[in-house]
Formats: sequence, structure tokens, C-alpha cells
Amino acid sequence: MAGERDTQTAGLSVKQGRALLWLARETIARQLDLHVREPDSEIVTHLRDQELQQKRGTFVTLKEHGKLRGCIGSLAPVDSIVEGVKRNALNSAFHDPRFRPVEINELAAIEVEISILTVPKPLNYANADDLIRILQVGIDGVIIQKGGQSATFLPQVWEQLSRPDVFLSHLCHKAGLPAEAWRSGSLEVFTYQVQYFVDKHG
Repeated sequence: MAGERDTQTAGLSVKQGRALLWLARETIARQLDLHVREPDSEIVTHLRDQELQQKRGTFVTLKEHGKLRGCIGSLAPVDSIVEGVKRNALNSAFHDPRFRPVEINELAAIEVEISILTVPKPLNYANADDLIRILQVGIDGVIIQKGGQSATFLPQVWEQLSRPDVFLSHLCHKAGLPAEAWRSGSLEVFTYQVQYFVDKHG
């Protein structure tokens, strides 16, 4: 079953989202040498849709029993949506350095989530208080950069870290910066929005 939530993006349809979810799971299954059921004609048709051939940033997130199992993506629109989903499905399942590769007996229990990104835009802010005020809780994905260090959180992370100060502190930690680095006002900040689709059943 697929769930869909659209947050300020030019939306793909729910049926297109279901086709992408099938593609992500099928790509992982094939890598595991599992038999994959043939897609129905509607899925095949939607994977050829012009909208899915446009270049967009994509992320694939895997969860197992509610816990993160892999999350890899691209912020820049370098691949078509279809190609980005295939590549990031493999990377999330088998090449996320935080986790061991997904195994055959896990796949049925894994939840697949696909995020389609808008192009990140620089966020101009005067100071830490201004940054807190401008960020759209639950809507903005956030990228921070300082020197050669950077990190991003998808908008879905707001569900666990709903306070902007806590969100930013965790994001700084992810980037390898002091947790309070965002208070200095010296970080480069970019925001983006996503449309995401979730398949909770294998």
C-alpha cells in the first residue's frame, strides 16, 4: 500500500509514486537475486511518463520495524527521477556506510520511502533568531555548509525533531560541526521541499 504527501512541489500522481516504489523495491530484489513479479501494464506505462524522465534530486529511505535501515540520495538534479530512484535504492540498501547491506530475509519487512526534491535555494538570514523564524517546520528540507563540511535533513526529519533549535543542533552534529554552530550565523543554509511516497508493505 502506498501513502503520499505533497509539500509545495509540482506533484507527481499517486500512481506515478506507486510505480516508483515498485521500481525501488524491484531494483533491490534483483540485486539480491530474488524472483521479481512482472509489473502490471499500468506501472510500465507510468515509468515511461515524461514527468519521471525529468532531472530531479531524489532520496530513497529504508526503514525496518520503524528504524532507519538506509538513506542515500542526491540533492542536485543530475539524473532522471527513474534513474535516480534506481541508483539510490541500491545505494541505500547496500552502500550506506552506517549499516550492513540488506539481506534477503529482511526485504519483506522493509519500508521504502522515495523523496522527490525541488532544487535547493540559498536561505538568507541575519542571525540565529532570524533563521529559526524563517524555517518552515515540517516543510523545509535543510542543507547546512561550513568550509568543507555539510549535511542535510529531509523535511520528514521534522517529525522526530519538531523544534527548530533541536533540528539544527542535530544537523550540525551530522555535519561534524559543534551542535551549537548554527547559532553563530556563519553557516550557509539552503532549503528545499519534497514530495514523498511510502510503501510499508513488501
